[in-house]
Amino acid sequence: MERFGERFVSRVLLPAEWEYCSALKNPVVHVAARFAAKEATSKALGVGIGTQLGWQDMEVVRSAGGPPSIALHGQGYELFCQRAARRIHVSLTHTEGHSAAVVILED
Repeated sequence: MERFGERFVSRVLLPAEWEYCSALKNPVVHVAARFAAKEATSKALGVGIGTQLGWQDMEVVRSAGGPPSIALHGQGYELFCQRAARRIHVSLTHTEGHSAAVVILED
């Protein structure tokens, strides 16, 4: 974010994701966690970020007070259906200097 700023944010995050992150004390770690979740989602779907799946095809969403979840759009949803998956699970974690995510598809 320091290097590419708004260009990076608008490429990787959907507006609602940025709205959530930017309202928090340290937005960078929350952006990084979402970046990690999208990378992990692409791996769980069996592809990388590129021609088959874009950053905007996945979204980390949160219900009020609830855990994060992954919403799939466009190609993300198509890949999910092609894999005959029933559910997608996500876990996010972060400290001041590190963020990580794990994503599991359940069939």
